[in-house]
Amino acid sequence: MLATSALLAAAVFGIPQACTPGANGPAALVTVDGFKDRVGNLRIAIYPANEEDFLASGRYVQRLDTPVTPDGPMTVCAPVPSSGTLIVAALHDRDANGKFAPFKDGVGFSRNPRLGLSKPKIEHVSVELNGVKEMSIVLNYMQGLRPAPLKERQSR
Repeated sequence: MLATSALLAAAVFGIPQACTPGANGPAALVTVDGFKDRVGNLRIAIYPANEEDFLASGRYVQRLDTPVTPDGPMTVCAPVPSSGTLIVAALHDRDANGKFAPFKDGVGFSRNPRLGLSKPKIEHVSVELNGVKEMSIVLNYMQGLRPAPLKERQSR
């Protein structure tokens, strides 16, 4: 993984100043790759690591949307209100309607678990956010009967 200073030299979306050296408070510095195409929006949503809140509507502690760039991986800085155990989700909302369409959109989570047809187990996706935590998420799209990363990434 690239060092924080190298990532910040490139385009960082979201709230980049929250991930600069010396920034106060915890944040996730998330690099997302594996886009199927370059349309729509990328959403980063961060949830408390509990069953009641995980992926529940409006129960995130941070949510940032940004248009998908023409090429390459995208890096988003997402500050959170306090340190703790959280879950980072990335959604490639291809039609930019703000809703997850399982047979069209791409999704990924912190720690890049293998995905099935239901939400992943909390213990497979939770991370500690203390300070600035760098992570990479690879998007998964439906392929046959299950979501998986694309064999040939279109992020170029």
